[in-house]
Amino acid sequence: MTKMQARVGVDIGGTFTDVALECASGLSTCKVLTNYRQPEQAILEGIIKVVRQAGLRPGDITQVIHGTTLVTNALIERRGAKLAFITTEGFRDVVEMRSENRFEQYDLNLKLPTPLVARQDRYTLKERIAADGSILLPLDLEEVKELAARIVERGYEAVAVGLMHAYANGEHEREIERVLKAAAPDLSVSLSSVVSPQMREFERFNTVIANAYVRPQVASYLNRLVQRLRDAEIPAQVFMMHSGGGLISVETAAAQPVRLLESGPAGGAIFAAQYANTHSIEKVLSFDMGGTTAKICLIEDGAPKTANSFEVARTYRFKKGSGMPVSTPVVEMVEIGAGGGSIATVDAMGRIQVGPRSAASEPGPACYQRGGEEPTVTDANLILGRLDPDNFAGGDFLLSVSMAERAVDERLTHVAGVARSDAAFGITEIVDENMANAARAHTIENGRDVEAFTMVAFGGGAPLHACRQCEKLGIGSLLIPPGAGVGSAIGFLRAPFSYEATRGFFQRLSNFNIDEVNAVIEDLDREARSFVSAAAGDAIVTTKLVAFMRYSGQGWEIPVTLPHRTFTLSDTDMVKGAFDDAYRRLFGRTIDGLAIEVANWSLTVATTLKPIAKVTRLAGARKAPVSKTRHFFDAALRRTVEAAEVQRSDMLPGTRAIGPAIIVEDETSTIVTDAFEAIGQQDGSILLVRKDRANAQLRH
Repeated sequence: MTKMQARVGVDIGGTFTDVALECASGLSTCKVLTNYRQPEQAILEGIIKVVRQAGLRPGDITQVIHGTTLVTNALIERRGAKLAFITTEGFRDVVEMRSENRFEQYDLNLKLPTPLVARQDRYTLKERIAADGSILLPLDLEEVKELAARIVERGYEAVAVGLMHAYANGEHEREIERVLKAAAPDLSVSLSSVVSPQMREFERFNTVIANAYVRPQVASYLNRLVQRLRDAEIPAQVFMMHSGGGLISVETAAAQPVRLLESGPAGGAIFAAQYANTHSIEKVLSFDMGGTTAKICLIEDGAPKTANSFEVARTYRFKKGSGMPVSTPVVEMVEIGAGGGSIATVDAMGRIQVGPRSAASEPGPACYQRGGEEPTVTDANLILGRLDPDNFAGGDFLLSVSMAERAVDERLTHVAGVARSDAAFGITEIVDENMANAARAHTIENGRDVEAFTMVAFGGGAPLHACRQCEKLGIGSLLIPPGAGVGSAIGFLRAPFSYEATRGFFQRLSNFNIDEVNAVIEDLDREARSFVSAAAGDAIVTTKLVAFMRYSGQGWEIPVTLPHRTFTLSDTDMVKGAFDDAYRRLFGRTIDGLAIEVANWSLTVATTLKPIAKVTRLAGARKAPVSKTRHFFDAALRRTVEAAEVQRSDMLPGTRAIGPAIIVEDETSTIVTDAFEAIGQQDGSILLVRKDRANAQLRH
């Protein structure tokens, strides 16, 4: 990469849009407030700002890599296209009946989430395909044409098509699409056999419905973004971060926008994984806290934990089962409504509650002086001395302490009958406990001990809260990478071009059809390579084959990694052994006497990345220079402490800041509580270790 060539990563969050520019001379970053009405405007403002910082011209940018919460927000807020759903006769209500699982067993007034498509907008056709792909009842084209005419007449903007067993044979879905396009060429049509060709109709139907629901909106947004970049004389190629932790072309993203769910947080997981590898840390708890939400992800052996499905728009206190299941490759994480903009209220019992509602960027926290009147986590941190009102976001935003105090007084202090400082402490302590509980639950669900992990904290809010999180979780060491305040945007620049192709193809291991399995794998390989080559050309790639397997009679599968090659009959023992090993790692045992089955297959093709240079952990040999003295409230000590303020640029390798301290930089501040000390590392990271465990942690 030459000085006159640059790549830009852009992450649009609920409060800030983060921008990171990388060129031969280094990294330039900034934050700008997210523009909800025109998200692309904030992108342009941020790009122009970092281009000036780097001393470049807009035309020097060769790539723009973008992650967005647009899809997630559209699903949560129900802002999508006027949508029709077409399915097999008798299965109209699958998306409303859901599964038999009650996500809150003892709630007698339990309300299930409302489907994206109302019943009157769900249509059926007389057709049927068997589980093996054979046609039991042919499609009546005249019936399809009549339905197409009704859909055009009623003014639908998009159509989702999900037929029974279409994962095994998509012929009927493709025929329906041809008829619809003949009747309305501009109609947006999504097929389940393309978007999510996997077993389980509830999840598959929801996935294609979600895709169709947001597709017109996402396509319009991406077209506007590309055009605005061209108008600004930025000729860069635009790529999108997908939820599985890789990059895809803007054309693929427009056709399958459901793959953009959680694309921003996926970049954060890539960012944390890079530093886990750099520092040779085997077990990492990634903690990403922004203005609206906090995300927690497990990273083991240098890679984020992934899954082939997840839930979006949970409606019941973020409880599993209360949202919309979507079958698409995703970095597995837990997300809660706990960010700098999370709003604090007093409930009917006089208790302070925080989130999930957020002030976001419009109007923002009260201290932003943009019209916000409700107290937020940012207001509380300002009152407690953890933020500098004159140097927030590099001095671009002047914060008002009096406005923060007014919001806390009017909405909390006078209502709950507590002192202002106690109310502010209550806000931060509740949000910290909520995040710590989420981290505990996530690690326990995965059979892990959270105290064995090292935390990697990033995002504008995480370094403010990370030490307190470690105190609550019993974690002894914490890493704050360089550029932590815009970590997800930097993560986009570290991600490979990748695509995961999936296919539902049921096989029992005792009757393994090698020829058919090889044919499916060849199709997956061809599909994945075509998408990657469209974005990355003839770049060198790697592949990963995963079979989702189970014992006969079980309801769910586990992922089993297999070698990607042409299988022979002798490989059935190898496949069984791989399943036994994976099952034993998860559950500590295998089950004798039960048949083994494969339900779904996935194959990922990804471009190779440059090797990561390792660093050696340093001890603090000399004290970092102190720029001034400040005071902040230390939650563990329950009192205000005097703290040294240290510039992040002064935390050179081997320098040491003993808590209490505040390490400041443009995009965030790191609170070093009394229990910790901070040490500058060779790669610009800051390692925080508990004082009572410092020697052991530094030997790690």
